[in-house]
Amino acid sequence: MITFGQPYFLLLLILLPLLAWLKGKRGHPPAFIYSSVQLVRAVLNVSRSRSGRFLAFWRWLTLALLIIGLAQPRLTNSQTRVSASGIDIAVAIDLSGSMASEDFEQKGRRVNRLTMAKTVLDEFIRKRPNDRIGLVAFASEAYIAAPLTLDHDFLLRHVERLQIGSINADTTAIGDALSTAVNRLRRLQSKSKIVILMTDGQNNAGRLAPLVVAEAAKALGVKVYTIGVGQRGMAPMPATDLFGRRVYQMVPVDIDEDTLKKIADMTGGKYYRADNAERFQQIYAEIDRLEKSEAEISKFTRHRELFPWLVGTGLGFFLAELALRNTLLRRLP
Repeated sequence: MITFGQPYFLLLLILLPLLAWLKGKRGHPPAFIYSSVQLVRAVLNVSRSRSGRFLAFWRWLTLALLIIGLAQPRLTNSQTRVSASGIDIAVAIDLSGSMASEDFEQKGRRVNRLTMAKTVLDEFIRKRPNDRIGLVAFASEAYIAAPLTLDHDFLLRHVERLQIGSINADTTAIGDALSTAVNRLRRLQSKSKIVILMTDGQNNAGRLAPLVVAEAAKALGVKVYTIGVGQRGMAPMPATDLFGRRVYQMVPVDIDEDTLKKIADMTGGKYYRADNAERFQQIYAEIDRLEKSEAEISKFTRHRELFPWLVGTGLGFFLAELALRNTLLRRLP
């Protein structure tokens, strides 16, 4: 990338067209004065030489190069070296059908649980650029949606791709989801290993019991923060009536808070209940404070100065213009 050490000198370039206009406005005094044009009638049909215009352009180009040289142009190569904080986070997010319940409000409009969960997760990821973060999606089964990575642009694209129905959404395998997340962290040499588990249901699928996996997480030094998503009581589930109109059916909220609390307590984490948008944001803000990340950031900037090349070229043009003006393109006084 080209940068300038003294960019204000570039303002002088604005003056060049003005000076050229003023110089042309003033014109040149006549080289010869004749008492009668009859004396020079023989040269009236001689075409005007363009050498003067060429030399004038060369002079203005020389001035422009010298001004740009004064602005200290340089090729800049900047590098930033970021050392990971040592905190690795695996986020497990529920994609079961009940996550379509629209019991949250965001910017004055009703949104479903998955949309709200993705919004606060997006903000959380952006606030922690130095942590390795991975993504596990689950419903009737669990799968790795994104490996642990420092490339958060890549990670955010995968968060955006999460949709209800991408896997069988009829049941919820909380134990398998927790196991998948813990396995992503198991062999890593980290200062801190964290799982954030978001769900709105109960474990009714999969091969592993959540509390058994929690015991394994505790043994491996993995801390689990659990979040129960949804309002208490009844929640509006969108549906379509016989005429194709959008309607809402009230369905019971069935979060197994007891199991989620035990998972968090066993592993040294904490259980949260996200029953509105503000509370959801507060939860992630609190987790962000509890698991503060620190990283060493080194910045390097290397400049390759272009000043000598521009000034040298400008002086070369100036000398060539003087030589041509006094030799091949010499004009009468």
